[in-house]
Order: sequence, then C-alpha cells, then structure tokens
Amino acid sequence: MTPETNASVTNCGNCNAPMPKELRFCRNCGFRLGEGTAEYTETVRFQNVPPGTLPGNGAAQFNQHQYRGMAVSAGGPMRKRKQRMSGMSWMFIGLLIFFIAAAGFTAIIRPIRQNVHVQFADSKPKAYAGVNSFDTAENDAGVTFDNVEPPDSPADKAGLVGGDIITTVDGMPIHSDDEITELLANTPIGKTLDVVYLRDGETKNTKLTTISREELDRLTSVYRGRPEGRGQFGYEDGDAERVAIPGTKMFGVRLGGILSNRPADMAGVKAGDIVIEFDGIPIRTSDELLSRVRRALPYSTVKLLVMRDGERVEIPVKMGKQ
Repeated sequence: MTPETNASVTNCGNCNAPMPKELRFCRNCGFRLGEGTAEYTETVRFQNVPPGTLPGNGAAQFNQHQYRGMAVSAGGPMRKRKQRMSGMSWMFIGLLIFFIAAAGFTAIIRPIRQNVHVQFADSKPKAYAGVNSFDTAENDAGVTFDNVEPPDSPADKAGLVGGDIITTVDGMPIHSDDEITELLANTPIGKTLDVVYLRDGETKNTKLTTISREELDRLTSVYRGRPEGRGQFGYEDGDAERVAIPGTKMFGVRLGGILSNRPADMAGVKAGDIVIEFDGIPIRTSDELLSRVRRALPYSTVKLLVMRDGERVEIPVKMGKQ
C-alpha cells in the first residue's frame, strides 16, 4: 500500500492519519512507510542519512535492541549516547574519597596529638607566691603588686605588702612581670626563695616558700568562709587613692568620703587623712588597705596611723561587720 501525499503532508498507508512529509514513522500507529509497522522513536529521523549508516536494506526490520543507546540526528550519522554512571559506581567513588580523606586526617592529627601529649607530660605544676598579680615597676626596676591575698599566703607570711618592689629572687635580677612569671613556672612547689625588695626606698630581704594552686585555693576558701565574717571600716573605698608623703620616700592612701555613723567616722577619722599603717601593717596601696579592712576581725579594735596636716596621728578604730 502506497501512502497518499501532497506538498507538505503525507498520510499513513496503514491508518491514513496525516503526518509531516519528512517523518518516516506514523505517530498514530507506528507504521514505517513502505515496510510496515515497527517500534517508533520520534528522535530517530531517516531523512538525509548517508548510505550505509543504517543496517540492511529497505526490507530489513529495524532492530531496537541492536541500536539501543544510539541516536540519529537529522543530517548526521548515528552517535552512541553518553553512558551515565550507576548508583553503585558513585557509592564506590564516595567511599574511596572518604577513606583517602580519613587517612590524610589521621596523618595530620597524629603528630599533633603526640606533641600535645609530650607537652602535658613534660609540664610542671606552677608555683604560686600569693599576690593578686605582678606588674613591671617604673624604669624596669623590678616587679610590684597591689595587694597580698589571701591571708597566710606565701607573700603574707614573708611580710610583703602591696606596693613593694621585688628586685631579686634567689640571686636572679627581676626586671619585668614576664621574668618573675617564668621563674615561678620553673620553681618547684614548696621551695623557699630568697627575695630582695624595696619599700619606701629601702632594700629589704625576706624568704618566701611557694605553694601549689590547690593550696592557694584552699586558703582562699577558708578565708571567705570563715564564721567571723569580714570587717567593716566605713569609707568610700572607690574614693581612696595612693599618694606620696611629702618630704619622704613613703606612700600612703588618702581617704575621700567617710560614711556617717560607721566605725571610721565614730573613731574620728576624717576625709583627707592619709593612712600609712593599719593594725601594724604598712599601707602603700588602696587595694592593700581594702584587703586589710576586710580581713580584720569584726568588733576588734585596730590601730590606725594616718598623716594629717603633716603630722602622724594614731587612731584606735573598733571595727564593724559587713
């Protein structure tokens, strides 16, 4: 049976359905023009295909299994379609990448862990002196600190107070806070050190026995939890400042506001008085004064020594309780 044709459209010889003239398969019934019915793939065109591109002759049946995965474009030869990798292939590649990355990570982290282990194994517990913190003194003359804490710490037992300048430790000159920090880091816990320091321009000597961090924490806990509580003096501690005593190399703490009806006020302490001694302890910094006030036993009487109008005035003060 021969299909009917016109200028641009031809009819299927099997079902007589109209179809584009250049298309060789019927979209309606799959009839191959001139050969009969066959499986139809719309992307396969036969127009202008070079001789020998398709197998067999006009009577040969198109074999879909033989050419599975092949595509013929208009005006060109058949090309094999690009094959995609299967899910198993992607899984294998993913596992391979994972194991390579894991091996690389292990190679990097293992020496780091070994190095950290060596550092901890070789490190020593740091020794402590019992001051709030060290600061480099003026002109790198040594190191100083604001106050001694807690009570019964090594510095407290050695008789040091805030404002002292440590110049030598165990025969080694000290010029900066970094130097004394390193020295303490390399000092065994419990070692007694010879300490040379300056106070009011005078050179003094003492001995200081270092303690561990655990012992320092224990002393602090005992002090803070003592049943007697903390002492109260009755001044604006934020209004006190370290000042030089004229005509001397001494420093003291000048008091600003005095709180009404508190121990200092009732004892006769006045604003502007410069405290140089508290219960027999030299006072050279405002932090040391505050520390000594708090550690004083409530309701005990302490001897206060102040400079007032250039004269030393001794004032007994009965402490209150915070």
